[in-house]
Amino acid sequence: MFTRLLNRPSGPHQAAAHWPSQCMVCRAWPASTLCADCVTRFAPMVPRCTTCALPVPPGVPICGACLRDPPPMAQCLAALPYAWPWSMCLGHWKFEGDVGLTRPFARLMLAAPGVRDALDAAEHVLPMPMSAARLGQRGYNPALLLARRLARSRTRADLLLRTRDTPPQRSLPRAQRLKNVRGAFQVDPLRAQALQGRRVVLVDDVMTTGASVREAAAALRAAGAAQVTVLVLARTDEPARN
Repeated sequence: MFTRLLNRPSGPHQAAAHWPSQCMVCRAWPASTLCADCVTRFAPMVPRCTTCALPVPPGVPICGACLRDPPPMAQCLAALPYAWPWSMCLGHWKFEGDVGLTRPFARLMLAAPGVRDALDAAEHVLPMPMSAARLGQRGYNPALLLARRLARSRTRADLLLRTRDTPPQRSLPRAQRLKNVRGAFQVDPLRAQALQGRRVVLVDDVMTTGASVREAAAALRAAGAAQVTVLVLARTDEPARN
């Protein structure tokens, strides 16, 4: 499936999909930007918890942490582990302006089990919002680029707002992470009616601790969304430490 999706041309520039390129991981040439061999090698399908996307043993649908403290999202799906080479590729995409990676990244997400079904069922697809300061520094929101690739006609970037900037989450203990993002997301009160009783997909690029997407999903549920599914490109595979 990965090979078919990565090599299938789409969009208004279909001819460009046949131009010679080089895989940014193995440097094979000519090849796709992320070649099928590297995808097969570095993105194997592994069982993941259906509500937080952490790896679980085969046959276990939900991890113990989610059973003890159910998250506000009904489902969480991840395409890649946040590890080399994907961490390197994501760095180019997020911090070096290589927005051309959006298309192969979106195809990787669409190839992940359950993603197409989640998108088909969603009435709104929302990107995780960035603070105005961080958006000004970077110039674009990677989550919005992904959302538009996944479901352009249903993407809404005006419903979920980030009310304040927060420091990076990964180095903080769990209690501080939760406090760090508490109240950081809010639904635009003038547009909240659009969420009433709706099924929503929330798109993010990287999920590390999960505190941010949980807070955002809780804000969407509080505003009346009937169901929130989270789709992330990459997920760290270590459980959050207390």
